Amino acid sequence: MSKSILTLTVNPALDRIVTVDRLVFEDRAYIESTTEAAGGRGINAARVLTAFGATVTAVTTSGGDTGRKFDEHLQQDQFGKEVVKIRNGIRTNLTISDRQGLSVKLNERGPTITQLEQSRIIRAVEKLLPTSSWALLCGSLPPGVDPRLYTKLIELAAKHKVETLLDTDGDALLHGIEAKPTIVKPNQSEAERLLNTALITRSQLIEAVQRMKAMGPASVVLSLGSRGVIAATSTEGVLEVIPPVVEALCPIGAGDAMSAAIVWALAREQSFSEALRWGVAAGTASSKLPGITLANLEQTKEIYPQTQITRIVV
Repeated sequence: MSKSILTLTVNPALDRIVTVDRLVFEDRAYIESTTEAAGGRGINAARVLTAFGATVTAVTTSGGDTGRKFDEHLQQDQFGKEVVKIRNGIRTNLTISDRQGLSVKLNERGPTITQLEQSRIIRAVEKLLPTSSWALLCGSLPPGVDPRLYTKLIELAAKHKVETLLDTDGDALLHGIEAKPTIVKPNQSEAERLLNTALITRSQLIEAVQRMKAMGPASVVLSLGSRGVIAATSTEGVLEVIPPVVEALCPIGAGDAMSAAIVWALAREQSFSEALRWGVAAGTASSKLPGITLANLEQTKEIYPQTQITRIVV
């Protein structure tokens, strides 16, 4: 039996997506549509992995009135779910985007999660590790949650010989990276905060992935949105993948699609360079879709041959 892929979202949200005609300062915009969905980086990644044909279990938390709505939306998803109930209400995140591809994200910080609830999250993940090949640890930790929660989980996963992808920010990223995850996948702002430096030129970005790799992870994938990725890998040196130019409708969730596709390819024993191309293709294909619609395998396959990969000689 092939092993499944596990995703963890400690700080999920009820995503409310408002589409308007145009986003401009100090002038009114007209709402064209409003949709709601169960959101969170790990949940988005689970959706893409499922669409790609992988077996997935998404571990997440839920509580309060928002949690009830979130659970209803989550029921529509086809992947396995392990929901850890918490006492406080989970957050609502608001995204406003227009037809020109501009978007504003307004995220709540998230609920207080007790020590007991945090240990229940660890247990829920631990229970699934023996049957998993990969664990994707995704998104922010709510205020007050132990910033070393991901660190503990990466160490537990390593004991079970489970590969890990860490996609987070702030202290959770700083401590998590030291636990030597298989892949750490920051975007540019997250990398700038981690390294406490502005990354402007291409050579600074190349230096940044090497600095982050020296902090512990086997590989670093620096996500640069429409400019693709620069990665420092454990097997193939420093690589750059550039996507084709597309008309982006909504970039939200594209990074989650990228994480999912990279892990999907690596779980199928493809090379790191192929995995990066799949990741960039999935992210690009997702950005072309409206709202938080994420790319499926067919849409990703269309973009894959148009991605360009270069090995950077350092």
